[in-house]
Amino acid sequence: MKLVSSTSLAIAVPLAAVLLASPAGHAADRSAEDRWPGWRGDGQGRADAARLPLEWTAARNVAWKTEIPGRGHSSPIVWGDRLFLTTAIEGDVVPGAKAVKHVAEGQEFVHPDATGADRRHAFKLLALDAKDGRVLWERTAWEGTPVDSRHKKASFASPTAATDGERVYAYFGSEGLYAYDFEGKLAWKFDPGVVGTMGVGVGTSPLLYRDLVILLCDEDNGERSYLVALDRHTGKEAWRVLRKIEVSWATPVIVPAAGRDELVTAGNQLVQAYDPATGRELWRMKGLESNAVTTPLVGDGVVVVSSGYPSKISIAVKPGGSGDVTDSPQVLWRYNKGSAYVPSPILYEGHVYLLTDKGLLTCLDARTGEVRYEGGRPPVPASFMASPVAVNGHLLLMSQDGDTLIVKAGPRFEVVRTNPLGEPISASAAVAGGRLYIRGEKHLFAIAAPAGS
Repeated sequence: MKLVSSTSLAIAVPLAAVLLASPAGHAADRSAEDRWPGWRGDGQGRADAARLPLEWTAARNVAWKTEIPGRGHSSPIVWGDRLFLTTAIEGDVVPGAKAVKHVAEGQEFVHPDATGADRRHAFKLLALDAKDGRVLWERTAWEGTPVDSRHKKASFASPTAATDGERVYAYFGSEGLYAYDFEGKLAWKFDPGVVGTMGVGVGTSPLLYRDLVILLCDEDNGERSYLVALDRHTGKEAWRVLRKIEVSWATPVIVPAAGRDELVTAGNQLVQAYDPATGRELWRMKGLESNAVTTPLVGDGVVVVSSGYPSKISIAVKPGGSGDVTDSPQVLWRYNKGSAYVPSPILYEGHVYLLTDKGLLTCLDARTGEVRYEGGRPPVPASFMASPVAVNGHLLLMSQDGDTLIVKAGPRFEVVRTNPLGEPISASAAVAGGRLYIRGEKHLFAIAAPAGS
């Protein structure tokens, strides 16, 4: 087991993807531009938003800001005029409460930066009006002392929720998956059992596929890891697949390939693709041999999986294979520099952009892996946990200093401007309805051009 070092984060932002086969239910007539239904929208962080300004400050081009209680690194999701967000409220110490036991290499393991399992918490889902930021309702999904700890820099509300326009699916690891309708009524809940994360917190988010909600529940040493699909209407299991994969934080993605859909998972031991309708394995390859945290990229006929700790590695695979493709032509290229531990990379307009945790940017050709540039530096030293989004020919890189770097997309590194917001940013942004939604440490901001501009 490759353990997280005491000086590094295992996970601080949710790493997930959501694919909606078709819009349904509430506000079903909304255009795709008005929806950002899960982690990085459709899992890939790309948007077209012609009205979105590329310059702002805490006082300029902010349509509204709303204080969000508690602590959370999950992203906002949007469907029409509704916006949803999860958070975790920490309470008092509970004498005797402690995290589930972890074992590494035959010995009991306690992560030196683990915290929170000895305190009472409330895990909540909030609904906001996307027009003005008013909190419409909040629901407490779960209360108690958590099964496991979190990293001191992470959050118990790291997985991003997902919506299909009828319900919102909020996941809190061992504490459950909860399905609410748009008015805040609980439709059903699912108990995943103990999903141990070596004491640093859960990161995978719900993935929607047709009438299924899919969860990746890799835990600790892989003795009880599994992948499960639930009926989104009832919460009943449609299929479950056991996996001998150590704890991972990288949510699967749906990949269209060779006339079929593939559910691609990244892991330490294996990278695997399944039939998302049945759970049947389609192909596999040797894994990252490092902590699987970042979301796989999909586009230009490739899937790119990567890891930044303990080794830096990015691998591009052509989907549509069968059996073990490790040493086959399906593996298109490898690159062993520039990848991050926490922020996911992004694939945009034919290029893969790798962002390190310190903000160094590398650009590769998505199909060939050819290096366009390496080590593009931010204007000032900074740390990054949020994953980039791509909008209108630009990459938006958000730092823990509260700055957003606007970088021109393409084979030459160019920082167009730096936009300060005034509070740390750890969560990845959402784009919908011509607005950019940024979750800071204390507030949710809506960035938009002034009316009439």
